[in-house]
Amino acid sequence: MKILFVCTGNTCRSPMAEALLKNKNASKFEVKSAGVFAKNGQPATNYTKEVLKENDIIHEHVSRLLSLEDIEWATHIFTMTTGHKTTIGNVFPQALDKTFTLKEFVHDLDEDVVDPFGGTVEVYRKTYRELDELICKLIEKT
Repeated sequence: MKILFVCTGNTCRSPMAEALLKNKNASKFEVKSAGVFAKNGQPATNYTKEVLKENDIIHEHVSRLLSLEDIEWATHIFTMTTGHKTTIGNVFPQALDKTFTLKEFVHDLDEDVVDPFGGTVEVYRKTYRELDELICKLIEKT
C-alpha cells in the first residue's frame, strides 16, 4: 500500500502521521505526506519535532504542496479533516475513490483530527496520542 497523509500546511499532523507509520516498521506500507495549502520547503513545527523526539521518533521532514504526482502515486489518501478531503475532490476528482479522512477509514466517523498549529506543546501531545491510536488501528485494518 502506498499511503499519503494530507493536512493543511504539512508541518504538524500529516508529518506526524507519516513519522508514526514509518516508526511502526510496517513494511507493507510506503508512506508520504503533503499539504493542500503547504509552502514547499518548510520544516515540521518545533512542537511536532519535540513531541516526536519525546517518543523516540526522529523524522527529517520538509513540507510539500500536494501534487498530481502524489495523487497518482498513492493507493490510499488519508486526510486529517473533511475539508481536506473536499479540497482534494475539487482539485483532483479522480482521487475521490481512494481518499478518506483518517477517522472515516479507521472508525467510520465523520470527525476531524484537531489541528494543533499555534497551540501548546500539550495540544501537540494530544494530537500525537490521537494519531498514534489511529495509525495502530489503520495497520490492524489493512
